[in-house]
Amino acid sequence: MKNKKGQALVEFVIILPIFIFMLLSIIDIGKVIYFRNQLISELNDVVDLYKNQNSYEEILSELHLQDEDVTLEIKNQDNEVVTFYLKRDVEIITPGLNVVFDNPHTITVERVLSYE
Repeated sequence: MKNKKGQALVEFVIILPIFIFMLLSIIDIGKVIYFRNQLISELNDVVDLYKNQNSYEEILSELHLQDEDVTLEIKNQDNEVVTFYLKRDVEIITPGLNVVFDNPHTITVERVLSYE
């Protein structure tokens, strides 16, 4: 009879790094999705504040964007279209996942507001 404990240990040692990689990847992808959804929500607030004639500095202070690692850009094109950009860098902790994502991964959301 062969040693079953040794076989189980070898199988465990083979599967453990794959399991840890999958677990850390799920956490990183979840962070990216969470921060993207958070930026979309904040961008909606930025657009609402902009529609209410608030200045760039007032928008930053109202939403506390300077406290976070969030960058706000407002581009006015031909006084007909205003484009809003929110950017945030997210640190990727999974080794090897930077093949798919840059490290840090930059999340950018954009909204276009046209005057009619």
